[in-house]
Amino acid sequence: MTAPRSMAIIGFGEVGQTFARQFHVAGLTDIRLFDILFADPASIPSQAAGPWKKCAAASEAVAGAELIVSAVTAGSDLDAARSVLPGLAAGTWFWDLNSVSPGTKRQAAAIVARGRYVESAVMSSIPPKGIRSPMLLGGPHAKAFIEAMASFDLDMTFYADEIGQASAVKMCRSVLIKGLEALLTESMLAARHYGVERDVLASLKDTIPHPDWPKQAAYMISRALLHGRRRAEEMREVTRTVEEAGVAPLLSAPTAERQDWAAVEGARIAKDLLKTPDLERLLDELTAKS
Repeated sequence: MTAPRSMAIIGFGEVGQTFARQFHVAGLTDIRLFDILFADPASIPSQAAGPWKKCAAASEAVAGAELIVSAVTAGSDLDAARSVLPGLAAGTWFWDLNSVSPGTKRQAAAIVARGRYVESAVMSSIPPKGIRSPMLLGGPHAKAFIEAMASFDLDMTFYADEIGQASAVKMCRSVLIKGLEALLTESMLAARHYGVERDVLASLKDTIPHPDWPKQAAYMISRALLHGRRRAEEMREVTRTVEEAGVAPLLSAPTAERQDWAAVEGARIAKDLLKTPDLERLLDELTAKS
């Protein structure tokens, strides 16, 4: 099966920028972009557009593209699917990378039904592996998509013909991963008040072995501070996933609130500290009195 020769990326944040750069290097140079922040020439997505064509509308970006990549925040997944419809040709690949509930994935697939919808659950942070991050793929077109993308040497595994199963793996995992970020943040903020954060982390080694808990805590807290808005939206989709299973989201819903808090706090902290996090400095910043 022939690999796609043109790509439209809807959403040009961290994931979209990484995919554009790395697929360009891999030989796919016909790449068009759309992001709602392109309306502001000074925005980060606008400044990062580089050699690729910025489009004024999603429908313009996807017109004639053989592959559409949806890489928006979780809360915009369905809006992104709707936005491409005026330019969506029959049979176009629609690769949905967004972290949303199984039910939301099924809704997105129904919206772009004249294309070939491919559910993708990205099972790690995009850095450092980028387009080769491990992914579970689902839906009736998933196997053919893996074959079509073979020349790019991606880490994609077919999971199920039924849309939603792959995302269930990702979202149930996020209950734990994003919840742990929130718990670590809350634990460290309280521990700093009492001056016992190092002893708390040292005590974890017996229960949850890790070679460097201070470094791990700094990393997990900083990821939430950097990407709190995106993580909060994802946790609301996690909450929906849990509810779709008939389980009360007693922990998932409050985790979204902690991620909302992290988004606000992260906006006021120097980005160099977030990119090279140090636990002591992070806690100093987070507990500083205004």
